[in-house]
Amino acid sequence: MSGTKVILNQDVYNLGEEGDVCEVAKGYARNYLIPKKLAVPYSKETVAIFESRREAIEKRKEEKRRSALGLKGQLEGASIVLSMTAGDSGKLFGSVTNTMVVEELKKMGIEVEKKKVEVPSSAIKMLGDYTIRVKLYENEVAEVKLTVKDVHAKKEEAEAEEAAARKAVQEVFEESEIEDEDSVEDEVDEEEEVSDEEE
Repeated sequence: MSGTKVILNQDVYNLGEEGDVCEVAKGYARNYLIPKKLAVPYSKETVAIFESRREAIEKRKEEKRRSALGLKGQLEGASIVLSMTAGDSGKLFGSVTNTMVVEELKKMGIEVEKKKVEVPSSAIKMLGDYTIRVKLYENEVAEVKLTVKDVHAKKEEAEAEEAAARKAVQEVFEESEIEDEDSVEDEVDEEEEVSDEEE
């Protein structure tokens, strides 16, 4: 089976970017790339057209590089914590997928394509800490920290925090009662001293 050369009209994931000359299967070019206007057949004319657009293409590539570096900074500063139901062994009832990671990032105001998010072993099935890789422009890759916690552990943590807060309030209340008692005793002592002086 022989291939055919095409020039990409725009970036095509896992194939190349705008202006690249690629060799692909004839059917892929004829049935997908060319009808979708993702590529044009390789010829002297199309090469000349792309050469005239080279400067604009390079400018767009530079913008994509800058954008990718900004996104990398955002992603590497992000930390995702997911609460999932798990068994006693730490095995999840369900799994963490790239779709879930994309949704969590979106909640933080970070937009990434699902296909660019690499979850270890395609899905996480155990509690723990993980590093998620996000492919950016060219060879740039960002790493995002992900922690998967047991939803029940989170509930227990919240209950423990609530109990600690109640205890702290109780201690403050008890201290203020002791201070009030001391100030009342001081006032009584002062009154007794005043009455002794008057006599």
